[in-house]
Amino acid sequence: MINFLDLKSINDQYQQDLKDACARVIDSGWYIMGNELSQFETEFAAYCGTKHAIGVANGLDALILTLRAWKELGKLQVGDEVIVQANTYIASVLAITENDLVPVLVEPNPGSYNLDPEIVVAAITPKTKAILPVHLYGQLSPMPEILAIANAHNLLVLEDCAQAHGAEINGKRAGNWGDAAGFSFYPGKNLGALGDAGAITTNDDELAETLKALRNYGSQKKYENIYKGVNSRLDEMQAAILRVKLPSLSYQNARRQDIAALYCEGIKNKHITLPFDASTLDIRNYKSHVWHLFVIRCVNRDSLQQYLSELGIQTVIHYPIPPHKQVAYAEYSSLQLSLTSDIHDEILSLPISPMLTGQQIDFVIKACNEFKG
Repeated sequence: MINFLDLKSINDQYQQDLKDACARVIDSGWYIMGNELSQFETEFAAYCGTKHAIGVANGLDALILTLRAWKELGKLQVGDEVIVQANTYIASVLAITENDLVPVLVEPNPGSYNLDPEIVVAAITPKTKAILPVHLYGQLSPMPEILAIANAHNLLVLEDCAQAHGAEINGKRAGNWGDAAGFSFYPGKNLGALGDAGAITTNDDELAETLKALRNYGSQKKYENIYKGVNSRLDEMQAAILRVKLPSLSYQNARRQDIAALYCEGIKNKHITLPFDASTLDIRNYKSHVWHLFVIRCVNRDSLQQYLSELGIQTVIHYPIPPHKQVAYAEYSSLQLSLTSDIHDEILSLPISPMLTGQQIDFVIKACNEFKG
């Protein structure tokens, strides 16, 4: 059986270091807002190239709290519009509506699945105040173009980096492009904790201080509350675990890039659409994409998934139902987003764990090539 993602094998690489980190936290007697969090925030900010990293409980909170902080600072208000691609995971949209803001769902670029600058421009109205580019599947959105649009229209930019730890364009990493960025360290991410965890990165000192208060009951000084905040703190144990794994993130990403290159070069089936046209792109040199997911498209997706399952290859659909078709967002169900609908009907994620062996990779390629459609 080729598992989609074998977290046990991934974490076995760090087993003793993880145990030592946990013991260090236990022995310290300090479990919330201590040295491990402070050190991880410093190290992760340095990795991303930002001035600040603020640890929070999870990736959704990272997005929610950033938008909330901008409201507290007077940069956003109830009813403002936020542009986001319609094919994202629902968390991106939840963060917007949780703040009484209005998501403007737009079609993605069909090649990258990320925001299309031309479509973003067309969606801007007088109520538009922010753009939320989601670096879907591990590839950075076209950030230079998005920032140019944001600057021209005086819009905030919040990167959703939940799947893009370490992705870069011209040496500038995810989390260091927009006004702020939200990261998830859910266990299955490229940089995964052993439970829920998240962080916000920014170069804005005022925003960072506001976020530090909001995550901690709205308090900058104990028992004094300047905001109606929440409890969303990255705990010492998860921070210590992330510190163990962060130094090898670039290596793990490089391994994913190598596997993606082999898939792109090896899978040649007219019924399967690859993430890129391998004939026009040298995927080995394309370091923008860190391949959190390797997502193919197939008109007969369900048949392909069943076929691969029968061969012992586990695949996952990310995601079967777009946000605007969820019961929770029934008010958006009438939106006509044909490309988004096609994407959710056709996409399938192949295994791309850094722990895959060459034999397993070859088997996946062979199986995909032998699928008859």
